[in-house]
Amino acid sequence: MNNIVAIVGRPNVGKSTFFNRLIKRREAIVDSVSGVTRDRNYGKSEWNGKEFSVIDTGGYIKGSDDIFEGEIRRQVELAIDEADAIIFVVDVEEGITPMDAEVAKLLRKVTKPILLAVNKVDNAMREKDAIEFYNLGLGEYFTIASISGSGTGELLDKLVEVLPELPEVTEEEEQLPRFCVVGRPNAGKSSFINALIGEDRFVVTDIAGTTRDSIDTRYNRFGFEFNLVDTAGIRRKAKVKEDLEFYSVMRSVRAIEHSDVCILLIDATRGFEGQDQSIFWLAEKNRKGVIILVNKWDLVEKDTMSTRDYEAKIREELQPFTDVPIIFTSALTKQRLLKALEETVKVYENRKQRIPTSKFNDYMLKLIEAYPPPALKGKYVKIKYCMQLPTPTPQFVFFANLPQYVKEPYKRFLENKIRENWDFSGVPIDIYIREK
Repeated sequence: MNNIVAIVGRPNVGKSTFFNRLIKRREAIVDSVSGVTRDRNYGKSEWNGKEFSVIDTGGYIKGSDDIFEGEIRRQVELAIDEADAIIFVVDVEEGITPMDAEVAKLLRKVTKPILLAVNKVDNAMREKDAIEFYNLGLGEYFTIASISGSGTGELLDKLVEVLPELPEVTEEEEQLPRFCVVGRPNAGKSSFINALIGEDRFVVTDIAGTTRDSIDTRYNRFGFEFNLVDTAGIRRKAKVKEDLEFYSVMRSVRAIEHSDVCILLIDATRGFEGQDQSIFWLAEKNRKGVIILVNKWDLVEKDTMSTRDYEAKIREELQPFTDVPIIFTSALTKQRLLKALEETVKVYENRKQRIPTSKFNDYMLKLIEAYPPPALKGKYVKIKYCMQLPTPTPQFVFFANLPQYVKEPYKRFLENKIRENWDFSGVPIDIYIREK
């Protein structure tokens, strides 16, 4: 489980450039996922061997050019609530603006580590201009230039020094699978858990955001034993659409990172919305198992939409990762709850699945021989050996003479063939092509 670092500040001070610089350091090496720009506001970074999650609050303020101070104020309040450390970015060219002063006023009351980053300092003159930011009353500041990366090293050294130590996970906790229940507010997460454990452990109301914190429940019935985590919803104060999205994602980050399988609950009466999608891609990016439960199915007029149409619509939104179990449930009538539980355990088993190298080679090499990668510039790619890597999540490596010529569509073809022959339903797969 990682610490969460929130980047706050008014628009156009260079927060997103700084955010991109932080996550590129790690993603350029590790993440070969293509085109997942949907969740560009959340990423992972690493510095001096310490990993942390980064959230760019600015990215969540969409809409018109007329951005109200109130909206930014709410963003900062939410970040203060949820993050373990906050980086406050200001712009040396503009100096201290009324909005900066407003954000600083909020941050001065906070006991969490706050680092002030004065951005766009790319010459000695601007270094002198930065002195005025002492007036914000936040103490020491760091001068950086997000575009060139100048000064970010000193800032990150300080950041990893002030991040709180996370509690060690006990051996017993490590062994038990962790399933987290995530979803937008009012999707019925608490009702679902109450129905499973057979008692009203959680307060349930029609108000979005009744649950404030992530709560663990040990589950041991019907031959299943695991930890069930109910993620918090959204407090009533956040009425702006962007705030809701931001808060949902921020709250889900912790639970998702610290789980094995995510049970994504969606409200059947509302459909698969943008917020559900953000949470789904968050789980996928973290390489967690995912199962989708369409809750409140008892409230839907069955004439208007059958389960088949509804499911097809969701799968369309999930492309290219469509091999995910989708189950129609009702926490109120306890419809298909046991089925949902069985599928979740199955996804957990799929994620741990190991394919013997000899079996894998026998099947895949015959297939590759029949359908080899397309030739490029008159050169033929030969794949002679493949295996599953000994990693916690399913990763496969194929050894080729010209790995650079194997493009994304062929990798997807290989993934589809693996899924056809072995059950990896609900689990993201990584395919690597390496030089033999």
